[in-house]
Amino acid sequence: MILDLGYRRVLRPLLFRAYDGDAERVHDQTLRAIARLGESAPALRATAALCARHHHPRTVAGIAFPGLVGLAAGMDKNGVGVRAWGSLGFGHAELGTVTAQPQPGNPRPRLFRLPASGGVLNRMGFNNAGAEALADRLAAAGVRRGNRAVGIPLGVSIGKTKTVPLAEATGDYLSSLRRLAPYADYVAVNVSSPNTPGLRSLQDGDTLRELVAALVAETRLLDPDDPVPVFVKVAPDLAESALEEALAVCESGGARGIIATNTTLGRDGLAAADAARAAEAGGLSGSPLTRRARQVVAFLAARTELPVIGVGGIMTAADGQALLDVGAALLQVYTGYIFGGPALVAELNRLPVPADPTSPSRSTA
Repeated sequence: MILDLGYRRVLRPLLFRAYDGDAERVHDQTLRAIARLGESAPALRATAALCARHHHPRTVAGIAFPGLVGLAAGMDKNGVGVRAWGSLGFGHAELGTVTAQPQPGNPRPRLFRLPASGGVLNRMGFNNAGAEALADRLAAAGVRRGNRAVGIPLGVSIGKTKTVPLAEATGDYLSSLRRLAPYADYVAVNVSSPNTPGLRSLQDGDTLRELVAALVAETRLLDPDDPVPVFVKVAPDLAESALEEALAVCESGGARGIIATNTTLGRDGLAAADAARAAEAGGLSGSPLTRRARQVVAFLAARTELPVIGVGGIMTAADGQALLDVGAALLQVYTGYIFGGPALVAELNRLPVPADPTSPSRSTA
Protein backbone atom coordinates (compact mmCIF):
# COMPACT_ATOMS: atom_id res chain seq x y z
CA MET A 1 0.00 0.00 0.00
CA ILE A 2 2.80 2.43 0.87
CA LEU A 3 4.61 1.61 -2.37
CA ASP A 4 1.42 2.00 -4.36
CA LEU A 5 0.40 5.33 -2.88
CA GLY A 6 3.91 6.72 -2.90
CA TYR A 7 4.56 5.96 -6.55
CA ARG A 8 1.20 6.18 -8.30
CA ARG A 9 -0.12 9.22 -6.46
CA VAL A 10 3.05 11.20 -5.72
CA LEU A 11 6.13 10.22 -7.71
CA ARG A 12 4.55 9.22 -11.02
CA PRO A 13 2.66 12.50 -11.51
CA LEU A 14 5.88 14.40 -10.82
CA LEU A 15 7.85 12.26 -13.28
CA PHE A 16 5.23 12.55 -16.00
CA ARG A 17 5.29 16.37 -15.72
CA ALA A 18 9.08 16.73 -15.48
CA TYR A 19 11.08 18.26 -18.32
CA ASP A 20 7.89 19.44 -20.01
CA GLY A 21 6.80 15.84 -20.50
CA ASP A 22 9.98 14.73 -22.30
CA ALA A 23 9.75 10.99 -21.57
CA GLU A 24 13.30 10.17 -22.62
CA ARG A 25 14.86 12.81 -20.38
CA VAL A 26 12.82 11.50 -17.46
CA HIS A 27 13.93 7.96 -18.31
CA ASP A 28 17.59 8.99 -18.37
CA GLN A 29 17.39 10.91 -15.10
CA THR A 30 15.54 8.06 -13.39
CA LEU A 31 18.24 5.62 -14.48
CA ARG A 32 20.89 7.93 -13.05
CA ALA A 33 19.03 7.97 -9.74
CA ILE A 34 18.82 4.16 -9.78
CA ALA A 35 22.55 4.00 -10.52
CA ARG A 36 23.24 6.23 -7.50
CA LEU A 37 21.07 3.95 -5.38
CA GLY A 38 23.26 1.05 -6.45
CA GLU A 39 26.36 2.84 -5.17
CA SER A 40 25.07 3.08 -1.60
CA ALA A 41 25.04 -0.12 0.45
CA PRO A 42 22.77 1.33 3.19
CA ALA A 43 20.31 2.59 0.57
CA LEU A 44 20.30 -0.78 -1.17
CA ARG A 45 19.59 -2.60 2.11
CA ALA A 46 16.74 -0.24 2.95
CA THR A 47 15.25 -0.53 -0.52
CA ALA A 48 15.55 -4.31 -0.49
CA ALA A 49 13.80 -4.50 2.89
CA LEU A 50 10.86 -2.63 1.37
CA CYS A 51 10.75 -4.06 -2.16
CA ALA A 52 12.75 -7.27 -2.61
CA ARG A 53 10.48 -10.00 -1.33
CA HIS A 54 10.69 -12.91 -3.71
CA HIS A 55 8.21 -15.65 -2.90
CA HIS A 56 8.50 -18.08 -5.81
CA PRO A 57 12.00 -19.10 -6.90
CA ARG A 58 12.12 -20.92 -10.23
CA THR A 59 14.75 -22.75 -12.21
CA VAL A 60 14.46 -22.00 -15.92
CA ALA A 61 16.99 -23.20 -18.52
CA GLY A 62 19.22 -24.25 -15.65
CA ILE A 63 19.25 -20.76 -14.12
CA ALA A 64 18.02 -20.26 -10.56
CA PHE A 65 15.77 -17.20 -10.51
CA PRO A 66 14.87 -15.94 -7.01
CA GLY A 67 11.52 -14.57 -8.17
CA LEU A 68 9.00 -14.60 -10.98
CA VAL A 69 9.31 -11.10 -12.38
CA GLY A 70 12.24 -9.57 -14.21
CA LEU A 71 13.10 -6.27 -15.80
CA ALA A 72 12.54 -6.41 -19.56
CA ALA A 73 15.14 -5.31 -22.07
CA GLY A 74 15.02 -1.67 -23.10
CA MET A 75 14.83 -0.16 -19.65
CA ASP A 76 18.56 -0.35 -18.90
CA LYS A 77 20.42 -0.75 -22.17
CA ASN A 78 23.87 0.02 -20.79
CA GLY A 79 23.63 -1.65 -17.40
CA VAL A 80 23.91 1.58 -15.41
CA GLY A 81 21.48 0.36 -12.75
CA VAL A 82 22.81 -3.17 -12.58
CA ARG A 83 23.59 -3.06 -8.85
CA ALA A 84 20.10 -1.87 -7.89
CA TRP A 85 17.52 -3.88 -9.80
CA GLY A 86 17.50 -6.80 -7.38
CA SER A 87 16.87 -4.48 -4.43
CA LEU A 88 13.91 -3.01 -6.31
CA GLY A 89 12.23 -6.42 -6.30
CA PHE A 90 13.26 -7.88 -9.64
CA GLY A 91 14.23 -11.55 -9.80
CA HIS A 92 16.37 -10.91 -12.87
CA ALA A 93 17.24 -8.06 -15.21
CA GLU A 94 17.66 -8.24 -18.96
CA LEU A 95 20.13 -5.56 -20.04
CA GLY A 96 20.30 -4.09 -23.54
CA THR A 97 19.37 -4.37 -26.29
CA VAL A 98 23.06 -3.85 -26.99
CA THR A 99 24.81 -3.94 -30.37
CA ALA A 100 28.37 -4.86 -31.32
CA GLN A 101 29.12 -1.25 -32.18
CA PRO A 102 28.01 1.85 -30.26
CA GLN A 103 25.20 3.72 -31.96
CA PRO A 104 23.07 6.80 -31.21
CA GLY A 105 19.73 5.32 -32.23
CA ASN A 106 17.00 7.14 -34.11
CA PRO A 107 16.47 10.92 -34.05
CA ARG A 108 14.59 12.45 -31.12
CA PRO A 109 11.82 12.65 -30.07
CA ARG A 110 11.52 8.87 -30.06
CA LEU A 111 9.79 7.95 -26.80
CA PHE A 112 6.17 8.87 -26.04
CA ARG A 113 3.93 8.08 -23.11
CA LEU A 114 0.26 7.43 -23.85
CA PRO A 115 -1.31 7.93 -20.41
CA ALA A 116 -4.95 7.53 -21.45
CA SER A 117 -4.13 4.20 -23.09
CA GLY A 118 -1.70 2.95 -20.45
CA GLY A 119 0.92 2.59 -23.15
CA VAL A 120 4.30 3.71 -24.43
CA LEU A 121 5.34 4.23 -28.04
CA ASN A 122 9.03 4.11 -28.86
CA ARG A 123 11.32 4.14 -31.85
CA MET A 124 14.59 4.28 -29.95
CA GLY A 125 16.55 2.21 -32.50
CA PHE A 126 18.93 0.34 -30.17
CA ASN A 127 20.65 3.45 -28.84
CA ASN A 128 23.48 2.07 -26.71
CA ALA A 129 27.18 2.39 -25.90
CA GLY A 130 28.07 -0.96 -27.47
CA ALA A 131 28.88 -4.45 -26.28
CA GLU A 132 32.42 -3.53 -25.21
CA ALA A 133 31.19 -0.78 -22.89
CA LEU A 134 28.57 -3.04 -21.30
CA ALA A 135 31.13 -5.80 -20.77
CA ASP A 136 33.47 -3.31 -19.09
CA ARG A 137 30.69 -2.04 -16.82
CA LEU A 138 29.71 -5.55 -15.76
CA ALA A 139 33.33 -6.47 -15.12
CA ALA A 140 33.75 -3.36 -12.96
CA ALA A 141 30.69 -4.43 -10.94
CA GLY A 142 32.34 -7.80 -10.28
CA VAL A 143 29.82 -9.65 -12.44
CA ARG A 144 30.71 -12.99 -13.95
CA ARG A 145 28.25 -15.48 -15.31
CA GLY A 146 26.57 -17.32 -12.43
CA ASN A 147 28.28 -15.47 -9.56
CA ARG A 148 25.22 -13.39 -8.54
CA ALA A 149 27.47 -10.44 -7.75
CA VAL A 150 24.44 -8.14 -7.94
CA GLY A 151 22.09 -10.61 -6.25
CA ILE A 152 20.10 -11.70 -9.30
CA PRO A 153 20.72 -13.36 -12.68
CA LEU A 154 21.47 -11.02 -15.55
CA GLY A 155 20.41 -11.57 -19.14
CA VAL A 156 21.79 -9.56 -22.03
CA SER A 157 19.71 -8.80 -25.10
CA ILE A 158 21.78 -8.49 -28.28
CA GLY A 159 20.69 -6.93 -31.55
CA LYS A 160 22.02 -5.99 -34.98
CA THR A 161 24.06 -2.85 -35.48
CA LYS A 162 22.03 -0.62 -37.80
CA THR A 163 24.86 0.02 -40.27
CA VAL A 164 25.66 -3.69 -40.67
CA PRO A 165 23.96 -5.20 -43.75
CA LEU A 166 21.41 -7.92 -43.07
CA ALA A 167 23.60 -10.38 -44.97
CA GLU A 168 26.29 -9.84 -42.31
CA ALA A 169 23.96 -9.93 -39.31
CA THR A 170 25.13 -13.29 -37.99
CA GLY A 171 28.73 -12.11 -37.63
CA ASP A 172 27.53 -8.95 -35.91
CA TYR A 173 25.50 -10.91 -33.35
CA LEU A 174 28.43 -13.27 -32.81
CA SER A 175 30.69 -10.34 -32.00
CA SER A 176 28.35 -9.21 -29.22
CA LEU A 177 27.93 -12.75 -27.94
CA ARG A 178 31.67 -13.35 -27.65
CA ARG A 179 32.20 -10.16 -25.71
CA LEU A 180 29.28 -10.59 -23.31
CA ALA A 181 28.95 -14.34 -22.74
CA PRO A 182 31.35 -14.31 -19.76
CA TYR A 183 28.99 -11.97 -17.91
CA ALA A 184 25.50 -13.08 -18.99
CA ASP A 185 23.42 -15.78 -17.31
CA TYR A 186 21.55 -15.96 -20.60
CA VAL A 187 21.68 -14.17 -23.94
CA ALA A 188 18.46 -12.99 -25.59
CA VAL A 189 18.52 -12.67 -29.38
CA ASN A 190 16.45 -9.67 -30.38
CA VAL A 191 15.23 -10.17 -33.93
CA SER A 192 11.85 -8.60 -33.30
CA SER A 193 12.29 -4.87 -32.65
CA PRO A 194 10.39 -2.80 -35.23
CA ASN A 195 12.84 0.10 -34.95
CA THR A 196 15.86 -1.18 -36.90
CA PRO A 197 15.19 -1.42 -40.65
CA GLY A 198 14.85 -5.01 -41.82
CA LEU A 199 15.51 -6.55 -38.40
CA ARG A 200 12.24 -8.45 -38.22
CA SER A 201 13.11 -10.28 -41.43
CA LEU A 202 15.64 -12.18 -39.30
CA GLN A 203 12.65 -14.05 -37.83
CA ASP A 204 12.08 -15.75 -41.20
CA GLY A 205 12.69 -19.49 -41.01
CA ASP A 206 15.94 -20.01 -42.93
CA THR A 207 17.52 -16.76 -41.74
CA LEU A 208 16.62 -17.40 -38.11
CA ARG A 209 17.84 -20.99 -38.43
CA GLU A 210 21.29 -19.81 -39.54
CA LEU A 211 21.49 -17.19 -36.79
CA VAL A 212 20.37 -19.44 -33.92
CA ALA A 213 22.59 -22.31 -35.05
CA ALA A 214 25.63 -20.02 -35.24
CA LEU A 215 25.01 -18.47 -31.83
CA VAL A 216 24.35 -21.79 -30.09
CA ALA A 217 27.43 -23.33 -31.70
CA GLU A 218 29.51 -20.40 -30.49
CA THR A 219 28.28 -20.77 -26.92
CA ARG A 220 29.43 -24.40 -27.03
CA LEU A 221 32.85 -23.36 -28.24
CA LEU A 222 33.15 -20.72 -25.54
CA ASP A 223 32.13 -23.12 -22.76
CA PRO A 224 31.76 -26.75 -23.85
CA ASP A 225 30.78 -27.91 -20.37
CA ASP A 226 28.13 -25.28 -19.63
CA PRO A 227 27.15 -23.12 -22.62
CA VAL A 228 25.33 -19.91 -21.86
CA PRO A 229 21.61 -20.37 -22.68
CA VAL A 230 20.31 -18.63 -25.79
CA PHE A 231 16.75 -17.28 -25.75
CA VAL A 232 14.98 -15.85 -28.81
CA LYS A 233 12.61 -12.88 -28.56
CA VAL A 234 9.68 -12.89 -31.00
CA ALA A 235 7.31 -10.20 -32.19
CA PRO A 236 3.60 -10.14 -31.30
CA ASP A 237 2.72 -9.37 -34.91
CA LEU A 238 3.74 -12.76 -36.31
CA ALA A 239 1.00 -14.96 -37.74
CA GLU A 240 0.51 -18.40 -36.19
CA SER A 241 2.33 -20.09 -39.05
CA ALA A 242 5.35 -17.81 -38.54
CA LEU A 243 5.29 -18.42 -34.79
CA GLU A 244 5.25 -22.18 -35.41
CA GLU A 245 8.18 -21.86 -37.80
CA ALA A 246 10.18 -19.74 -35.35
CA LEU A 247 9.40 -22.21 -32.58
CA ALA A 248 10.58 -25.15 -34.69
CA VAL A 249 13.81 -23.31 -35.47
CA CYS A 250 14.42 -22.58 -31.78
CA GLU A 251 13.82 -26.21 -30.81
CA SER A 252 15.96 -27.73 -33.54
CA GLY A 253 18.69 -25.09 -33.22
CA GLY A 254 19.33 -25.55 -29.53
CA ALA A 255 17.77 -22.37 -28.12
CA ARG A 256 16.89 -22.79 -24.46
CA GLY A 257 13.86 -20.51 -24.27
CA ILE A 258 11.57 -18.01 -25.97
CA ILE A 259 10.70 -14.47 -24.90
CA ALA A 260 7.23 -13.42 -26.00
CA THR A 261 6.72 -10.68 -26.92
CA ASN A 262 8.34 -7.47 -28.19
CA THR A 263 6.47 -4.25 -28.99
CA THR A 264 3.74 -4.22 -31.65
CA LEU A 265 3.30 -2.25 -34.85
CA GLY A 266 -0.46 -2.45 -34.32
CA ARG A 267 -2.39 0.49 -32.95
CA ASP A 268 -5.45 -1.29 -31.58
CA GLY A 269 -6.53 -0.28 -28.10
CA LEU A 270 -5.49 3.36 -28.19
CA ALA A 271 -7.76 5.72 -26.30
CA ALA A 272 -9.24 8.69 -28.15
CA ALA A 273 -6.97 11.06 -26.22
CA ASP A 274 -3.93 9.27 -27.67
CA ALA A 275 -5.23 8.81 -31.21
CA ALA A 276 -2.96 11.52 -32.59
CA ARG A 277 0.04 9.35 -31.74
CA ALA A 278 -1.19 6.46 -33.89
CA ALA A 279 0.61 7.85 -36.93
CA GLU A 280 3.96 7.96 -35.12
CA ALA A 281 6.44 5.30 -36.21
CA GLY A 282 7.60 2.82 -33.61
CA GLY A 283 6.56 -0.06 -31.39
CA LEU A 284 3.66 0.12 -28.97
CA SER A 285 3.73 -1.47 -25.52
CA GLY A 286 1.59 -1.50 -22.41
CA SER A 287 -2.14 -2.09 -22.08
CA PRO A 288 -2.83 -2.13 -25.85
CA LEU A 289 -0.52 -5.18 -26.07
CA THR A 290 -1.97 -7.13 -23.12
CA ARG A 291 -4.39 -9.33 -25.03
CA ARG A 292 -2.08 -10.13 -27.95
CA ALA A 293 0.89 -10.96 -25.71
CA ARG A 294 -1.30 -13.40 -23.80
CA GLN A 295 -2.41 -15.04 -27.04
CA VAL A 296 1.17 -15.48 -28.24
CA VAL A 297 2.40 -16.88 -24.92
CA ALA A 298 -0.52 -19.33 -24.83
CA PHE A 299 0.07 -20.40 -28.44
CA LEU A 300 3.78 -21.05 -27.89
CA ALA A 301 3.53 -22.63 -24.44
CA ALA A 302 0.94 -25.12 -25.70
CA ARG A 303 3.32 -26.32 -28.40
CA THR A 304 6.72 -26.60 -26.75
CA GLU A 305 8.59 -27.78 -23.70
CA LEU A 306 10.91 -24.78 -24.00
CA PRO A 307 10.24 -22.18 -21.29
CA VAL A 308 8.35 -19.13 -22.48
CA ILE A 309 9.05 -15.84 -20.73
CA GLY A 310 5.94 -13.68 -20.86
CA VAL A 311 6.37 -9.96 -21.48
CA GLY A 312 3.99 -7.40 -22.90
CA GLY A 313 1.07 -5.55 -21.38
CA ILE A 314 1.61 -6.63 -17.77
CA MET A 315 0.03 -3.61 -16.11
CA THR A 316 -1.61 -5.33 -13.13
CA ALA A 317 -1.11 -8.44 -11.04
CA ALA A 318 -4.10 -9.96 -12.87
CA ASP A 319 -2.29 -9.50 -16.19
CA GLY A 320 0.72 -11.33 -14.81
CA GLN A 321 -1.41 -14.13 -13.41
CA ALA A 322 -3.11 -14.54 -16.78
CA LEU A 323 0.26 -15.09 -18.47
CA LEU A 324 1.29 -17.62 -15.84
CA ASP A 325 -2.04 -19.39 -16.29
CA VAL A 326 -1.45 -19.88 -20.02
CA GLY A 327 2.06 -21.21 -19.53
CA ALA A 328 4.60 -18.44 -18.92
CA ALA A 329 7.57 -19.68 -16.89
CA LEU A 330 8.68 -16.17 -15.91
CA LEU A 331 7.42 -12.62 -16.36
CA GLN A 332 9.10 -9.40 -17.44
CA VAL A 333 7.85 -5.82 -17.19
CA TYR A 334 8.77 -2.54 -18.82
CA THR A 335 5.79 -0.27 -19.45
CA GLY A 336 4.00 -1.68 -16.40
CA TYR A 337 6.93 -0.52 -14.30
CA ILE A 338 6.66 2.99 -15.73
CA PHE A 339 2.99 3.17 -14.79
CA GLY A 340 2.95 0.99 -11.66
CA GLY A 341 6.42 1.32 -10.19
CA PRO A 342 7.78 -0.95 -7.45
CA ALA A 343 4.28 -1.70 -6.19
CA LEU A 344 3.52 -3.66 -9.36
CA VAL A 345 6.68 -5.73 -8.96
CA ALA A 346 5.76 -6.47 -5.35
CA GLU A 347 2.25 -7.56 -6.39
CA LEU A 348 3.62 -9.82 -9.13
CA ASN A 349 6.08 -11.40 -6.71
CA ARG A 350 3.15 -12.46 -4.52
CA LEU A 351 1.21 -14.22 -7.27
CA PRO A 352 0.21 -17.85 -6.70
CA VAL A 353 1.94 -20.10 -9.22
CA PRO A 354 1.99 -23.81 -10.16
CA ALA A 355 3.84 -25.88 -7.59
CA ASP A 356 6.31 -27.27 -10.12
CA PRO A 357 8.19 -24.33 -11.68
CA THR A 358 9.49 -26.48 -14.52
CA SER A 359 5.99 -27.50 -15.60
CA PRO A 360 3.81 -24.41 -16.15
CA SER A 361 0.22 -24.79 -17.24
CA ARG A 362 -0.30 -25.59 -20.91
CA SER A 363 -3.76 -24.03 -21.14
CA THR A 364 -4.58 -22.33 -24.43
CA ALA A 365 -7.42 -20.25 -23.09
